[in-house]
Amino acid sequence: MRTAASTGARSRPRRGTTCGATAPAAPARSACSSPRCSTSGCALSRGGRSLAQKWRQAGAARALEARWTKAEILEAYLNLTSFRGELVGAHAAARGLFGKHPSGLDTDEARLLAALVRAPNAGARAAARRACALAARMEAAADCARLEALAAVALAGRQPLASRLDAAPHLARALLERPGARVATTLDGALQRAVRDTLLRHLLELAKHNVEDGAVLVLDNASGEVHAYVASSGALSSAAHVDGITARRQAGSTLKPFLYALAIEERWLTAASILDDSPLHVATPVGLYVPQNYDRDFKGPVTLRTALGASLNVPAVRTLLLAGFERFHERLLSLGFASLTEPAAHYGYALALGGADVTLLELANAYRTLANGGEWSPVRITPGAPDARRRVVSAGAAHVISDILADSGARAPTFGLASALDLPFRAAVKTGTSKDMRDNWAVGFSDRYTVAVWVGNFSGSPMWDVSGVSGAAPVWNAVMRHLHRDAPGGPPPAPPADVRRARVRFAPAIEPPRTELFLAGTETAVVRFATDARPRIAYPGHGAILALDPDIPAAQQRIALAATTPRDGFAWKLDGERLGAASTPALWRPRPGRHRLALIDEHEREVDVVGFEVRGGGGSGR
Repeated sequence: MRTAASTGARSRPRRGTTCGATAPAAPARSACSSPRCSTSGCALSRGGRSLAQKWRQAGAARALEARWTKAEILEAYLNLTSFRGELVGAHAAARGLFGKHPSGLDTDEARLLAALVRAPNAGARAAARRACALAARMEAAADCARLEALAAVALAGRQPLASRLDAAPHLARALLERPGARVATTLDGALQRAVRDTLLRHLLELAKHNVEDGAVLVLDNASGEVHAYVASSGALSSAAHVDGITARRQAGSTLKPFLYALAIEERWLTAASILDDSPLHVATPVGLYVPQNYDRDFKGPVTLRTALGASLNVPAVRTLLLAGFERFHERLLSLGFASLTEPAAHYGYALALGGADVTLLELANAYRTLANGGEWSPVRITPGAPDARRRVVSAGAAHVISDILADSGARAPTFGLASALDLPFRAAVKTGTSKDMRDNWAVGFSDRYTVAVWVGNFSGSPMWDVSGVSGAAPVWNAVMRHLHRDAPGGPPPAPPADVRRARVRFAPAIEPPRTELFLAGTETAVVRFATDARPRIAYPGHGAILALDPDIPAAQQRIALAATTPRDGFAWKLDGERLGAASTPALWRPRPGRHRLALIDEHEREVDVVGFEVRGGGGSGR
């Protein structure tokens, strides 16, 4: 179903006038000698109109006929006629009394409006009686009892106009550029209202967790048409005019599927590859980057399937170290993330965990790209032929990632086997939660639709204990169920020609044996976790810049030198000077300057080496 947005009708005579500049002037009060004439000299007399008044009205009618067509006269009449209370014009009356545009009125509703023209303030029974008589004069059948019931509901319990306004006001403001414009859209009116109501109900439940805003977008996978565009929570929001679909918010974990797709496409990893979910310190020009999982726990060695399904952070950062943040940044730009206006180095390794601001529209269309086997095309809000698609992600990589996102078993370590991410039909989905719980997302697709949900606060204030699975996911689940209420999702798509199914087991047995998806040529029967038992320097990281605290006496400041797997016989050597055993963290009094730290074994061989710098304290480097 198509809906249309409109700013209003063409120019009309001003309210309160009859025929604009062509109307003859009213007679002076002295010309009115009859006691039956009103004090205005031109208003109706109680018992009828005088011959002079009729003559003037006839002249005004001739002036209208000379300048306007019949259609324009009727249009002006319908726009200026008072129907009831503040409802002026047929459009306002239809929206206010029946919640419809005039074009959507049925026969009985139209008869009732026509009856109100003669007596706008008539009671429900009188208005229904007049509407029934009108039908009789037109020699048309009418159910007078239904008319009376319809009048009783419409006239006795009229809802405020604000609740009947268009359900997509943000989109209307974006599309309509001039008064009188009318733009057809791809929105489904019934779906738009259903999605809006679903969002509002859930936000009311989350109000106690300091949540007031949300947005939902529904796309058709095949055409890219926007079927629902709910950009705000409306009256629940303190910033109701903000468009939550085009506003930029921190992406959280929603970018991880595209990172893993890149690694699989380049054949660096497979869905069965083992990644290390253990503490990680990444040196950056501004200091150490220490990613943590959402639950502050580490799972040890896990497969890529589990790492993505359970949304583990450390394996994602390790994958970005493998791929390079510059290459990942390029991939995101090709997926349509125009919000990434800064160079790749600005985001750095935090890009793996969504340390960038994106829009709900960009996220939804990127996930739609996965649904379409890696082919990207722009979304469409107005009817027309679909744009040509272009290949962004390989078909094989898109299929493997989609399969992982639809795997409830892969999600289980973090979300359990029963959550708001599970549906009675196949659907791929990913959640995301930004820093300090300021935003959470749920984006996913079935065989026909892509649904993207954002929940948070436009003010930027954090939510209270709300994650993607408790904030946005229930809305995503409800909208997906509504979309497929009459047509459940279809079977899993057939794998592309370059995807193979192969049985795989793991050594050690970190996960049970299973049949896994591989790009052709990457199949393996056994995946072994190559453990490196040698200790490594855990802190400080290579390239780290450490600063002395000016508020603490220098003699009392210490830096803890730590190894990953402390072992007897290993020792620290700093700038060529032996400091002591590395079996426990060593507390070193920092000196300003550049330093070389080595971890040596019992044979004085260097096992690991890092360089770092200490600043502050008035010292100089060497």
